[in-house]
Amino acid sequence: MKNVEQTNELPTKKVAMSNAEKQKRYRERQKERGLQEMRGYMSPEAKDCYQLISEQTNWSDSVILSNAVRLTYAAYKNGQIGLLNNWLKNNKL
Repeated sequence: MKNVEQTNELPTKKVAMSNAEKQKRYRERQKERGLQEMRGYMSPEAKDCYQLISEQTNWSDSVILSNAVRLTYAAYKNGQIGLLNNWLKNNKL
């Protein structure tokens, strides 16, 4: 039989990262990609609108939020923000 050398070295284990470390790493990668996290709470009216948009478009939360900000900015730049707000109030949204 052939002599097989045995080593007493154990494979090195990777140290598990905590959830907080994983989240921090994820947020850092997103920032490096030029993305920004936004947080907030939705009113019941906004939540209903979100549900409808999500069902009809199959967009992710990020896409819905990004488009909402862009559309609001477009309304602002075109002097239509008052019209938009009035429409939302009149339609109880």
